[in-house]
Amino acid sequence: MNILALAKKYAPMAIAAFTAVIFLDSLRYKFTDHPNTQEIFGRLDQWAATIGAPGLFSHTGLFSQYVIGSAELVASILLLVGIVPALVRLQALGALIAVAVMSGAISFHLFTPLGVDPNNDGGGLFKAAVGVWVLSFVMLALRRRELVSLGGDLAKAIIPRPKA
Repeated sequence: MNILALAKKYAPMAIAAFTAVIFLDSLRYKFTDHPNTQEIFGRLDQWAATIGAPGLFSHTGLFSQYVIGSAELVASILLLVGIVPALVRLQALGALIAVAVMSGAISFHLFTPLGVDPNNDGGGLFKAAVGVWVLSFVMLALRRRELVSLGGDLAKAIIPRPKA
């Protein structure tokens, strides 16, 4: 087996494992209300209040640390379960959720007062977000057929067919 075939076979597994580890590691901060998490979501909530959306990032807000953490948990589960060949389509869905969550994270780091180094860690959190975002796009490219198939099945389930 040549190197390209090996990479094509094992890259999705490696991407799924790496992404899941990053997401699952962050949950200990989000779900325990760690001071770093309070700082980040507190800054975002203060910013949201200045644009007329107070509470958006609060503990009960639409984009609270618990909502974001739950999305990361679901993405991790789907990515890891998708390693099983019969469930490979779930990796595409997990990668899609990861792209959505990380697109939001990167945007908030870049376009709000949060900045790329809110924890004074040299931008590690931002770099991890960018890494997961890029790898999730790679996973979507690798699983594009599965994503299209999943979308088609979803469309069949939602859109009624005309009766013959």
